[in-house]
Amino acid sequence: MIVLTGATGYIGGRLLKQLEKRGLPVRCLARSETAGFITCDLLTDKNLSEKLQGCEQAYYLVHSMGSAQEFADLDRKMAIRFAKACTEAGVKRIIYLGGLAQSGTGLSKHLKSRHETGDLLREHAGGVEVIEFRASVIVGAGSLSYEMIRTLTERLPMMVTPRWVRTKLQPIAIKDMLSYLEAALDLPYKGNQIYEVGGKDVTTYKELMFEYAKQRGLKRYMIPVPFLTPYLSSLWLRFVTPLYFTVGKRLIDSARHPTVVENDDALRTFTIRPVDYKEAITEAIAETEPELIDQRSLITKAKPEAAFDPILKIGGKRGWYYLNFLWELRGLMDQCFGGVGMRRGRLSDDKLHVGDTLDFWRVEEIEIPRRLSLRAEMKVPGRAFLTFEVTPVGEGSRVTQTAAFQPKGLFGLLYWYILYPIHIIIFNGMLKRIIKTGNKLF
Repeated sequence: MIVLTGATGYIGGRLLKQLEKRGLPVRCLARSETAGFITCDLLTDKNLSEKLQGCEQAYYLVHSMGSAQEFADLDRKMAIRFAKACTEAGVKRIIYLGGLAQSGTGLSKHLKSRHETGDLLREHAGGVEVIEFRASVIVGAGSLSYEMIRTLTERLPMMVTPRWVRTKLQPIAIKDMLSYLEAALDLPYKGNQIYEVGGKDVTTYKELMFEYAKQRGLKRYMIPVPFLTPYLSSLWLRFVTPLYFTVGKRLIDSARHPTVVENDDALRTFTIRPVDYKEAITEAIAETEPELIDQRSLITKAKPEAAFDPILKIGGKRGWYYLNFLWELRGLMDQCFGGVGMRRGRLSDDKLHVGDTLDFWRVEEIEIPRRLSLRAEMKVPGRAFLTFEVTPVGEGSRVTQTAAFQPKGLFGLLYWYILYPIHIIIFNGMLKRIIKTGNKLF
């Protein structure tokens, strides 16, 4: 049995899926109530050792950086309690993910805490083996470091950049980091080990941002200045990425330290050969979910088959059920800019298949009578999707309509918010007409 802490987090959640694919028995501990997980607060749970009983290996993937309190002190207490509980429960190995940096004085609070956590696990775990991975920036959709870099690059056409953007780092793709964590389970027991892990090549934060911009088709300009401290530059986040401000300012404080692999034990111990940062960014972009969502739903007395019928027949000669002249106008504007417009119509009046064109959309997914997902092929500064879902509710159905948009740069954001009032009117009216048409078939 394997214990997984941090299973609701970015790394832990992905690792859980991999472990389950291997058919490994996993016991997940989570602070909040989550279906299938054991509720456990590592700081206060008096029965922690009991919840670890019968487990041979344990993943320690938690931290307190998002806390408004002194995160280092919280991490210190958690590590000591967890290490002692593992000893009492007879756990044989702890696998811990920390931060890459050369130990010494002058480390940021974040990196100092990451190293200290590993030290405390080794010190208080008795005879329990501790495998510690020290990683640079993890590149993957949802990773805090990557999302901070992505959002800054997307939203700032021009950046005044301090010296830390030229700091050397060795970013690692999320898939490679997960492979290391998973492979640690199969290591022979031979005592505590520290492995420094990174991607195939060394780069800088500046080059990381430029490569992201290049792959997204964005032009970005950076003006280097010598006087912006990590603290001052972290204030960007309050205006540009407020969601990541608390954690982000602590990560930026660590950005002045090079995070480059100096010990290649990981390459000699494991068969994993990490990809370069360019490929890692490509994979992360492909996995990035739309960040702007407009969703609404209505209940209908119609059964799912009847409720889905008008959705199945949308577009083409029948139109889009509400304010069709605006849809036609949008098509004409698209054609003026070299787009496909509305001229493609639909291949069949009452059938749709994956890959079919539908005016200026293309069918991404269809499951009758449950789901239709469309991807926009009009000229638009980003990636746009329109999805309809029908779910049974009692003797009727719930019809949910979701418009999602992944903006491309600042213009993409402006495009979404300028058109948002119009979208509200169009999508509200369209959904109501879909419900009304479905009720006629009821």
